[in-house]
Amino acid sequence: MTDQGKINREGARPASLFERADAAFGLDPRGRAPVLPEVPPVPQALRRPAPAPVQPQQAARAPQPAPAPEPAVAAPPPPRAVAFGGPLVRIDREHLRDGGLIVPEDPVTGLLEEFRIVKRELLADARTGASPLARRILVCSPHTGEGKTYCATNLAIALAAERGLEVVLVDADVVKPSITARLGIEAEEGLMDALADPRILPESLVIRTDIEGLFVLPAGKASALDAEYLASTRTAEVLDRLTEGAPDRILIFDTPPALAASPAAELAKHVGQALLVVRADETSRAALEDAQQLLSACGDIKLLLNAARYSPSGRRFGSYYGAKGK
Repeated sequence: MTDQGKINREGARPASLFERADAAFGLDPRGRAPVLPEVPPVPQALRRPAPAPVQPQQAARAPQPAPAPEPAVAAPPPPRAVAFGGPLVRIDREHLRDGGLIVPEDPVTGLLEEFRIVKRELLADARTGASPLARRILVCSPHTGEGKTYCATNLAIALAAERGLEVVLVDADVVKPSITARLGIEAEEGLMDALADPRILPESLVIRTDIEGLFVLPAGKASALDAEYLASTRTAEVLDRLTEGAPDRILIFDTPPALAASPAAELAKHVGQALLVVRADETSRAALEDAQQLLSACGDIKLLLNAARYSPSGRRFGSYYGAKGK
């Protein structure tokens, strides 16, 4: 039989692997690529512009931390009240009784109750005032002999009984100072010395007493320029130093009579309240109006009737506290 795997029926030899590869892939029997006809280049005018090179994407930036907030500027601390550096003195209680003044340790009297009423109104205005001026109280009278120093001293003692309150009784009657004599104490330097010499700290002249909460600033040495010293800018500096940073400190000024000397009118510019003391049945209406006009730099002037023998309402504290229980 004829071997069909080697010879076909026409007797031709079968195609080799190279020949079949040439027919399928264009390779000649020797494994070389056929030579293709040369293709003419594309004219420049017909060429498309080369695409712009694609820039690699930048790496995603890591999130930056938020800037730290600037630290808030701390507000300056409020000023601290100056401490009084004068000597500590003892007030003779018997001396107070002899002068008809309030004695802190004694039983409640009608006199104390009267000044409690007076101080309540003054304290209410002092605590609601928007400025330290309300805590500066001037005590004055139109004429001499109407009881201004007596009232100023009793008012200071009554106010000092308030818990947590500091009361500075300032003797501003430089012509005839009498506060220290009424309290039975002695002092040489005081308000006028601090006004005359800027090197003197006023708090170093304030006397501390053994009555809790009560301090005294004496009048100091008098001179022919006392009125000019009180009218200077130094007065505001001294008073501001005594009251700055001290919301529980009250200054009580005992001044000369308004119609007798000028210091009362000058100090009225530096206080928030004025207590005008008039004597019952003695002070004239004209004198009262003139004194009020001189103190008009103070916007709050109150009237205190001294030595009244009766009350329109029939109120008599002395008779109540003096009565014996049955």
